[in-house]
Amino acid sequence: MPDQPPQDPFELFRRLWGPLGVPIPGMAMPTLDPREIDKRIADLRSTEGWLNMNLNMVKFSIQGLELQRATLNAMRGVTEPPKKP
Repeated sequence: MPDQPPQDPFELFRRLWGPLGVPIPGMAMPTLDPREIDKRIADLRSTEGWLNMNLNMVKFSIQGLELQRATLNAMRGVTEPPKKP
């Protein structure tokens, strides 16, 4: 008898993400263990911190490039002769 596809359409995602330890919002079974809840909160806060750090790095990169563009435009304005109307 060949393998039947799972009846639950999200079972594939659970099997893929489950071993990675990544909770899938709305799909994970709720727990009544306060230690498990604290662990999940700590994990998510750690992930949030990592994402915020990366977001700040992206923002700084954008600001650096905008500053570089402004500097180049200013240098072009000084080196190019004025346009006659």
